[in-house]
Amino acid sequence: MAKYDPLRDRLALRIDGPLTLTFGEIDALVGGLPASARTYAAFWSNHPQGHVHASAWLDNGREVEALDLGAERVSFTMGSAGLA
Repeated sequence: MAKYDPLRDRLALRIDGPLTLTFGEIDALVGGLPASARTYAAFWSNHPQGHVHASAWLDNGREVEALDLGAERVSFTMGSAGLA
């Protein structure tokens, strides 16, 4: 099992509408996020090239729609309306 598979599986449970998770919730799922996830918005890019963890949401047809680094919260939506 790859590190971000539990996040992928959690996102697959909700098939309609957006889903917001805290970094703490994601930490618990994946065994800890790297420091870059809390510091750089680019970590949450919807581009899998160079970001293998992005497959966790992209493989479910989701994209990062909103990110709040200060509140440590990320929202995933269905479709192609997410962050570039």
